[in-house]
Amino acid sequence: MMELQDGAELCFPQLFNMSCRKPTLRWSETVLLKLLLFFISLTTIAINLLVIISVSHFRQLHTPTNILILSLAVSDLLVGLVLMPGEIFRYTSCWIFGDIVCALYWHLACQTLTTSISTIAFISADRYMAICYPLHYSKIITSTRTKYCVCLCWLWSFVFSMFYVKDELNQPDTANSCFGECVPKYNYITVTVDLILTFIFPVTVIIVLYMRVFVVAVSQARAMRSHITAVTVHHAVTLSKKSELKAARTLGILVIVYLSCLCPYYCYSLVDVNMMNHTVATFLLFLFYFNSCLNPLIYALFYPWFRKAIKLIVTLQILQPGSRETNIL
Repeated sequence: MMELQDGAELCFPQLFNMSCRKPTLRWSETVLLKLLLFFISLTTIAINLLVIISVSHFRQLHTPTNILILSLAVSDLLVGLVLMPGEIFRYTSCWIFGDIVCALYWHLACQTLTTSISTIAFISADRYMAICYPLHYSKIITSTRTKYCVCLCWLWSFVFSMFYVKDELNQPDTANSCFGECVPKYNYITVTVDLILTFIFPVTVIIVLYMRVFVVAVSQARAMRSHITAVTVHHAVTLSKKSELKAARTLGILVIVYLSCLCPYYCYSLVDVNMMNHTVATFLLFLFYFNSCLNPLIYALFYPWFRKAIKLIVTLQILQPGSRETNIL
């Protein structure tokens, strides 16, 4: 195989002047990195698949909130099934699938991540209505309306991703500087639009709604505490404090994990629009994707019904007749 003077091998030796260099990772580093990232990918697939099976199978779980969780799990499943392995391959190997597949890959990446972020915003709105307006929740938030919102979310993500990667779809080879490379084409307009629509706006919505939820939860706990008789004052204080701490912890985890996974990528995209440092860009993008592994842990594993559903799925009890009607709550 033809090699360059510095010892780096080419992806396509027959195209000496147009071929990219092969990644220069050591063999041990490549193997360990692939094993670690594939483990994260498989974990993401497995957890989200369990969420999808649980919500889809058990009729008792067909609620508006769980419909949103199902949509989130589908988008996160695509991240673990397609985007994470694709990013591993991009970083450790030469891209051999051509420019058109590369453009479609970035289209799917944009659509899937936009859907995931939009669904999280919808979940925050659902919880805001459930806690702040409990008497009107069942009338306003119905399963039919929630399904319409989910369809709208996926449609919006598809349209936005078409705009975001339209240059790659029209001219698939413009972003790549050589054969064997698969990188998106960035400019300040697309980066700014993406920053506003898929980061600043949803983050603002999530933080505002969750802060409102937290304030209402704390005020309700204090109101309940003030009406307790003197005999049970100490017990009420203890319960209310636990309730406040639990609410603060849960909301804090939701917001901090979300921001921790997304902020580094978007901040770096502003500093280096073209993502010239591929190592840093790949790490931050995979951190972005890692949020899809954490989402089901945050939104589903906190629910007792999910642990019960896992037991029924693993033991294959869902294959028994009438298992859809199991009391899972």
